[in-house]
Amino acid sequence: MSALTGDDILYPEIEPYDTGYLLAGEGNRLYWEVSGNPAGKPVVFLHGGPGAGTAGWQRRFFDPALYRIVLFDQRGCGRSTPHASEPGADLRHNTTWHLVADIDLLRRSLGIERWMVFGGSWGSALALAYAQAHPENVTELVLRGVFTLRRHELEWFYEGGASAIFPDLWQQYVAPIPVLERARMIEAYHRRLTDPDPDVHRPAARAWTTWEAATLTLHPDADLVASMTAPDAAVAFARIENHYFLHGGWFREGQLIEDVGRLRDIPAVIVQGRYDVCTPMMTAWDLHVAWPEAEFVVVNDAGHSATEPGIAAALRVATDRFAAS
Repeated sequence: MSALTGDDILYPEIEPYDTGYLLAGEGNRLYWEVSGNPAGKPVVFLHGGPGAGTAGWQRRFFDPALYRIVLFDQRGCGRSTPHASEPGADLRHNTTWHLVADIDLLRRSLGIERWMVFGGSWGSALALAYAQAHPENVTELVLRGVFTLRRHELEWFYEGGASAIFPDLWQQYVAPIPVLERARMIEAYHRRLTDPDPDVHRPAARAWTTWEAATLTLHPDADLVASMTAPDAAVAFARIENHYFLHGGWFREGQLIEDVGRLRDIPAVIVQGRYDVCTPMMTAWDLHVAWPEAEFVVVNDAGHSATEPGIAAALRVATDRFAAS
């Protein structure tokens, strides 16, 4: 008998019944789609990265008979334009607070009064930022692989901490960076990712993205690494992530956890893999301690990926429960 996978747990594949582009300002056109039940409970899925873009499997966390499922590609990635892989890509107007405004503009443009917000990894940070800015517009929160861009979170994964677990993969990550620049890896990568020469920024983007893709799952997933490191997608992903991390997400240090009091009245579930290397459990635990009203679910045999069986199951339990509320 084959092992159970996340794919077995999620709802069947569906296609959107409506798509379009949101004119979000500063020349940005954001791709959006809606699937499921047009009269169902509204939910917005906030993808990770930042810069990862959406994919069809993300619709499958929600019962299509009960949810009106909204996905969109954040600025600079996926099918949104201008794309961050383009020559001379300008990310000045791609910040957390631009995205928070985009989310609420999308809500209004779709005629939605209030909606559930579902976000994992970077999407959890964006979900927290949006909900803290607009608590009156959020019915529930479902968060996975919690990430808040505190300095020690970034240093753990991008400056050397996680090399204790993946020294072989870390060696590949640092390879494009000269030894004398390795004390500040995010800054060193920024110089290469913003270099206009494709012979400089493309190898750097591939190395940055491979490091992340190879550590997302509890067990190696070559298909995931291949899909994330396609050239244009990898450049956009690496450039946008690095841009956000260089600026600490435009948060004051510890902001998303310190301001959790604004969310006390919002029902919430936090799902965290015990062996998540990308966004270690320390952050989800700190959020749990600050916000004991939220349900806290630890999956003891999982890493970071939302499609790992235990995480997928916990997320489906949460969305099934909230569907009726």
